[in-house]
Amino acid sequence: MSALVWIAAGSLAAWLWLLLGQGFFWRTDVRLPPRRDPDSWPSVCVVVPARDEAAVLPESLPSLLAQEYPGRAEIFLVDDGSSDGTGELARELGRRHGGLPLTVGSPGEPPAGWTGKLWAVRHGIGLARARGPEYLLLTDADIAHAPDSLRKLVASAVTGDFDLVSQMARLRVESVWERLVVPAFVYFFAQLYPFRWIAVRGSRTAAAAGGCVLLRTAAAERARIPDAIRHAVIDDVALARAVKGSGGHIWLGLAERGETVARSDGVRGDAEVRGDAGVRRNGGIRGNVDSVRPYPRLHDLWRMVSRSAYAQLRHNPLVLAGTVAGLAVVYLVPPVALAVGLAAGRYVVAVAGGLAWLLMTATYLPMLRYYRQPLLLAPLLPFTALLYLCMTVDSAVQHYRGRGAAWKGRTYTRPDPAPEEG
Repeated sequence: MSALVWIAAGSLAAWLWLLLGQGFFWRTDVRLPPRRDPDSWPSVCVVVPARDEAAVLPESLPSLLAQEYPGRAEIFLVDDGSSDGTGELARELGRRHGGLPLTVGSPGEPPAGWTGKLWAVRHGIGLARARGPEYLLLTDADIAHAPDSLRKLVASAVTGDFDLVSQMARLRVESVWERLVVPAFVYFFAQLYPFRWIAVRGSRTAAAAGGCVLLRTAAAERARIPDAIRHAVIDDVALARAVKGSGGHIWLGLAERGETVARSDGVRGDAEVRGDAGVRRNGGIRGNVDSVRPYPRLHDLWRMVSRSAYAQLRHNPLVLAGTVAGLAVVYLVPPVALAVGLAAGRYVVAVAGGLAWLLMTATYLPMLRYYRQPLLLAPLLPFTALLYLCMTVDSAVQHYRGRGAAWKGRTYTRPDPAPEEG
């Protein structure tokens, strides 16, 4: 058998394994676990690190202020050295909307060895500690929550005795590039960290989605959060690993997506969203936990991925080489093998490549349905994977040029010990 046959057969074998042996990562039915209202609702402090977030706060912060939570809850927004008036805007929104109590603080510039976001989180947790909360909700400034989001998170944590409950927010998918890249981003993440494995006690797989993490305060103290991960660029995964490594029980799943209901006047594109929390106007908010941050251009999405991709690979050239080879065999070989096999009359190669591409396409369909995107995008996954491969290589190039992981005007060059995959 020629090398081409072996490579095509290896790609097909890889997809058979991914289909059946990687925790059914491609399924999108891992949502908040079964829950019931506790007899007594625990107290919660919401910590929101924010740096230059004035553009998204008017959509996200009011959703936190409006939380319908039966227990005691309070919000601590930490203005992390913003230059766009983020802190003053947050205070104004608090005065205008009322709702949960809001405190706006500022930690100053992070000391050596700390990433800016985690330094802001540390300051927010310090402010919250005086209230003695039983749980902390760590949520990003671009995340909008349905009115009952906090209630559901707490009920799920209490019912399942979880130390950490995290929902992967629904990212915006409106521009052409968002439609092509965003669902694949979540798909690849689930492939690396199968959600079903994360909740298994004793498994090595640990991950969280930093936009929405409900954390038991006692578990945070036991895991020394955030001090133990102060240098992490990929802070959400590092946080989950620290909590699970200290004996915590964690859970990660997809946010509920809500149900789109057309307006009575028939105006297309100005729909309403009806979910468990009621009806909300369109504006990028679709489900129970949503990111309102836009990524309209490929450049924006490229920066989002490349800023931390090489940190995910532990800044290891050998791991990078293996990742590039793996992406090529798994995602690029199938369409190439199909085309070359048909052109050269090598039908074994063509069949192996075609079957692998078919399996790849089939596993991507559930994610496209979750994001309500055209299913015709599924066969384009090899092209999207090629983009991610280039983003990963670019991340390594930027690292060796001394630019590190750049975000919000800061550059982090210290290696990030990313967690081991399960």
